[in-house]
Amino acid sequence: MKSKLLSFWYQVPSILRNPFVITVLVYGTWMVFFDENNAIEQYKRSAALDALLEKKAFYVTEVAKTKQQYAELSTNAETQEKYARERYWMKKENEDVFVMIEKPKPAKEPSWWQQLLQKFS
Repeated sequence: MKSKLLSFWYQVPSILRNPFVITVLVYGTWMVFFDENNAIEQYKRSAALDALLEKKAFYVTEVAKTKQQYAELSTNAETQEKYARERYWMKKENEDVFVMIEKPKPAKEPSWWQQLLQKFS
């Protein structure tokens, strides 16, 4: 047994038998796979950060749009009237407001093979 182990040890290239190289390989393996901040966790955190940055960019643009609308509403009387009529259905005393609401289209019935798939899934 010992002779097999020694023969295997001497078949390994000399650079891999170096204690410093072994230490670096063990440390690298530990950091990549077993540590609390391993590569998989770093990837997940990076993906979450990207999603949050996209949300931030969306909300920044929405805030800019809202500020622009507020500036228009606070300075222009015609814009205020248009906004009140469109959003809150306000009207003048001598006019009527008709609200047209579209009925939702009925859901399309699934075909026979989709029904069959739903039964078995």
